[in-house]
Amino acid sequence: MKIIVITGSTRGIGYGMTECFLAQGWNVVISGRKQENVDKKVKQLKVNYAHAQAFGLACDVKEFDQVKALWHDSLKQFGKIDIWINNAGIAVPMMFFWDNDPDGIRQVVETNMVGTMYGSKIAIEGMLTQGFGSIFNMEGAGSTGRMHTQMILYASTKRGLNYLNLGLIKELEGTPIRLGILRPGMVLTDFLLKDQDRNPEEWERTKKIFNILADKPENVCPVMVEGILNAKKHGEIIEYISSIKMMMRFITAPISKRNLFENEKSN
Repeated sequence: MKIIVITGSTRGIGYGMTECFLAQGWNVVISGRKQENVDKKVKQLKVNYAHAQAFGLACDVKEFDQVKALWHDSLKQFGKIDIWINNAGIAVPMMFFWDNDPDGIRQVVETNMVGTMYGSKIAIEGMLTQGFGSIFNMEGAGSTGRMHTQMILYASTKRGLNYLNLGLIKELEGTPIRLGILRPGMVLTDFLLKDQDRNPEEWERTKKIFNILADKPENVCPVMVEGILNAKKHGEIIEYISSIKMMMRFITAPISKRNLFENEKSN
C-alpha cells in the first residue's frame, strides 16, 4: 500500500489528485495552512473514500519546521512515505509586474520557490534514510522559458523551479530516490478564477485566454495521478498537454466552440 504526501492539498489540483489516489485505494496525507480546513477536508474524504486512509496536517510550506513536522508526523502515522508531492503554490491575478504589492511578491516567491526547496530537502533526507521513495515537483507557466506577460511574478518562480528540478535530477543520480516533474498546464483553480473579481471587460478578455489554454481539475488530475503511479524512471516528466496539442488549440481557437464557462452564472 503506497503512502502519499501532498503539500497544499485542501483544494485545487492537490485536492483533486488526493481524491484520485484515494479512489484507487492509496493512503494520502493532505496538508494546508489552516488545521481547521485540513480537518474539514479529511472528514469529507473519509466519508467518500472509506476503503482508504486520509490523514491531514497543517503545514505552511514557507516555514521549514512545519514542513519537517509534516514528514515526521506522516512517517509516524504510516511507517513510510513512498511518494512526496510538492504541490503547494500560489498565484496572483494577471497584472503587470510593477502592479504587484511587495507582500504579494514575497508570498509568491516564498511559497512557490522556497516551499518547494524546503519540501525537496526534507523529503530527500528522509528517503535517503529509509532507502527509497519518489518526489514529484509541480511546475507551471514559465517553466519551459516561454514568456507569459502579466504573469511574470508567478512564471519567474516556475522557471526557477525548473532549474531546481533539473539540478536535483542530476544530483540524485545513483541514489534510490527518483525525482519527477509535473506539468499540469493551466488549470481552472480558485487562484485563476480570482480574476472574476476584476472589471467585466478584463474578465471577458481573460476568459478567452483561459478557453484556449486552461482545463478543469477533474480532467487534469486523473492524468497526473496515472502518470505518477506509472512512473518508472528517474527524471520523468508527466505532462497533461503537449506543446503540439497546445499549438493546435491556438490555431483552431477562431473556430473552436470550447467554453469552460458555459455554466457560469450571470450576475
